[in-house]
Amino acid sequence: MSSSQSPKAINPLPPVVAALFLVVMGVEVAFWAGSKGMIGGPGAIGWRLAAVQKYAFSAEIFQWMLDNNRWVPEHLLRFVSYLFIHANLTHALFGGVLLLAMGKMVGEVFSGLATLLIFVLSGVSGALGFALITGSPVPLVGSYPGVYGLIGAFTFLLWVRLGAVGAPQARAFSLIGILVTIQLVFSLVFGGTPDWVADVVGFVTGFLLSFLLVPGGWRRIREMIRHD
Repeated sequence: MSSSQSPKAINPLPPVVAALFLVVMGVEVAFWAGSKGMIGGPGAIGWRLAAVQKYAFSAEIFQWMLDNNRWVPEHLLRFVSYLFIHANLTHALFGGVLLLAMGKMVGEVFSGLATLLIFVLSGVSGALGFALITGSPVPLVGSYPGVYGLIGAFTFLLWVRLGAVGAPQARAFSLIGILVTIQLVFSLVFGGTPDWVADVVGFVTGFLLSFLLVPGGWRRIREMIRHD
C-alpha cells in the first residue's frame, strides 16, 4: 500500500478550534512579551491590567446596567471579550490545552459554527451566572467557561453513546464531577474567587445546547415530541 493511501495517524484540528486557540495564546504571548520588555516599550508592562479594566467581565458593571436599564455596547462586549484575557501565562496555558483537547473531540462531531456557538454562548451564560449568583466584585477573566461549555458538549456525546449501548449514562458526568471537585477543594484550601460558578454554568449551557446543535438535533427533538 502506498503512503498516499495510508490513513492519517492524527485527525487534523478543526479550524475553528485552532483559530480560538491562536487568539487566546496570541493575546497571552503579547501580554507576556510586553511584561518582559520585548515589545511595546515601557508602557507594555501595563497591557494586561489595562485589558482587564477594559475587557474583563464585571458583575458590578452588569448590575449597574441592569439597575439603570442602560446596555452600553462596550460593556456588553465584556460578556465575550473576557474569554480571551487571562490572569497569567499558566492560566492561559491550561485554558489553551483544555480548549484544544475538548474542542478537537467536539469539533469532530459538531460543525465549526456549532462548536463556536457552544464556546461563545457558554461563555456568555457563564458570565451571566457569575454576576447573578455571586455578585463578586472581582473581574472574571479566562476561557474556562467557554471550555467548560465544550466539556458539556463532550459529556452530551458520551451520554448519548452510553445510552446507545445500554450502559449507565451517569458515567458521562464523571469528568465534570472530578473537575468541579478539584476546583472546590482548591478554593477551600487556598482561597480564591468563585469563578467556578461561571464554569459550571458554562458546562450546563454547553450540554443543553448540544441537543439543538448536534447534527440532526432538531429532527430528533421533533421525533421525540411526536413520540410523546
